[in-house]
Amino acid sequence: MSEILKKLSEQGVSIWLDDISRERLRTGNLESLIRDKHVVGVTSNPTIFASALSKGDAYDSQLHDLSVRGVDVEEAVRAITTYDIRWAADVLRPVYDATGGVDGRVSIEVDPRLARETDKTVAEARALWWMVDRPNLFIKIPATVEGLPAITQAISEGISVNVTLIFSLERYRAVMDAWLTGLERAQANGLDLARIESVASFFVSRVDSEIDKRLEKTGTPEAKALKGKAAIANARLAFAAFEDVVNSPRWQALAAAGARPQRPLWASTGTKDPSYPDTLYVDELVTSGTVNTMPEKTLDAVAGHGRIDGDTIRPSYEDAWNTMAALKEVGIDYDDVVRVLEEEGVEKFEASWNELLATVSAELRKA
Repeated sequence: MSEILKKLSEQGVSIWLDDISRERLRTGNLESLIRDKHVVGVTSNPTIFASALSKGDAYDSQLHDLSVRGVDVEEAVRAITTYDIRWAADVLRPVYDATGGVDGRVSIEVDPRLARETDKTVAEARALWWMVDRPNLFIKIPATVEGLPAITQAISEGISVNVTLIFSLERYRAVMDAWLTGLERAQANGLDLARIESVASFFVSRVDSEIDKRLEKTGTPEAKALKGKAAIANARLAFAAFEDVVNSPRWQALAAAGARPQRPLWASTGTKDPSYPDTLYVDELVTSGTVNTMPEKTLDAVAGHGRIDGDTIRPSYEDAWNTMAALKEVGIDYDDVVRVLEEEGVEKFEASWNELLATVSAELRKA
């Protein structure tokens, strides 16, 4: 068992794996990660499923049956992905039970092509919730402007939501408002608030990737000195915004009725710049009541040489504000950065979804 990951877990950070595959499930790999590496949740996305389908033979039997039945490619993708999610949810059910429903969660994303369509996103969320039919499921809904009312509606119906693709502090505040409104409506509908969980996936490394590119283009010593600092500062200020909300009378009233906090989840935590420490976005974002979802490569790096030295968020708010102010001084347009990142994020997931459809279509023909 990794002592470093144990220490991270003891700091109040829930360790989730940002990956899923039928091969991982059938070999018992997920069970071993739960046992040996303190993994207490799983996230998936279209890119992860596209990758899983392109390797090995784990899906051949199901693809054959789907082909024989004449199932169209869209329904085949739903059947394949929900099968994996149900399996993972069952593997993680003991964790879910042991943590009172806080962890042991598995996330599945709505079709990313619907990111700008509220009603279709809600309909897809309902369909996935019904198809998977596991209490430890999260439905991932993107934090686009059109996604916000879908988040509210899903939560108001008792669907647990993982809000994804959050880059900006302003949008994160809107996400928390959508979540609170959903809980208030759920309460008005007579639902048990304690059964509705939510996390908010705040993306990290992509912020540095975009801002570092702009800092390099600026080229001044002051600009270059800020490389690799924006993403952590942005995430720390997101946690400050979260603390503002959970200290508000609005939240306190819902908490008194049994509601649970929408935990901040650090996503995109694998470093993309090889010059940065490979555990950067874990070591520098440690505080209780958060989730860090890691690709296995990052998980292994943290297990081997992570530096977990207590809370690295709450004591650093002033530094974070100073970093954001310095970025503005050297000409970084934060609003433009987060706009570009959201657009690219949706486009990348759409491309992965189309790749997934093409892969399944080809495999169905082959089968």
